[in-house]
Amino acid sequence: MHVDGRCHCGAIRYEAEVDPAESEICHCTDCQSLTGTAFRVSVTTPAENLRLLAGEPHIYVRVAESGNRRAQAFCPRCATPLWSTQAEGPTSYTLRVGALAQRDRLPPRRQYWTRSAQHWVDDLGRLPKFERE
Repeated sequence: MHVDGRCHCGAIRYEAEVDPAESEICHCTDCQSLTGTAFRVSVTTPAENLRLLAGEPHIYVRVAESGNRRAQAFCPRCATPLWSTQAEGPTSYTLRVGALAQRDRLPPRRQYWTRSAQHWVDDLGRLPKFERE
């Protein structure tokens, strides 16, 4: 599936080919901190399937609980999280679904690091819903 992404301010634009079956939720505490919310939704693509069209992301390297060094890419102007990858010799990119125009077509297929999940995430469907604030 072809996707196109951009940061919130539009300074960075990119496109990729992804497999929708690879869309997932991560509940690890790093993802909670890096997104500023309870979890991250992402889809992985091989490195050769990502093409940067405009701008240059800023890279922050984080050492994960596993010991892996992960390069986190985000916009230096608006701080939109874009993707993560291996710190050296990337073979794949984990794209942040929220920055993709096709996010409505990428529902998560699995969840990881559920031991760190916030206890209230399973109850979201029971909350009152409003079309606008």
